[in-house]
Amino acid sequence: MLELGHVFITSGAMIVLKTLEVSPSTLLKRHQEGDWGELDDEDRKANQDALIYGLRVMSVYRVLGVRMWVITEANRSSTTILLPEEY
Repeated sequence: MLELGHVFITSGAMIVLKTLEVSPSTLLKRHQEGDWGELDDEDRKANQDALIYGLRVMSVYRVLGVRMWVITEANRSSTTILLPEEY
């Protein structure tokens, strides 16, 4: 299971999730368990390699039509939930 480190959420992502009444833990659980969401095959392979070699891991989810990213840093010190435009 992926170590998340400290978890952060940007203000934009928090507003969207609150408005849609979706818990951030829903996205974090999927990300931590290796459900990468809407990634293509190449990015899924990159995540699998990242787990082996200690690189950054990224998931993309669509929450009621809104794209959300979840990114865990390579050193596993932190994970951030954000909107793509906040990157």
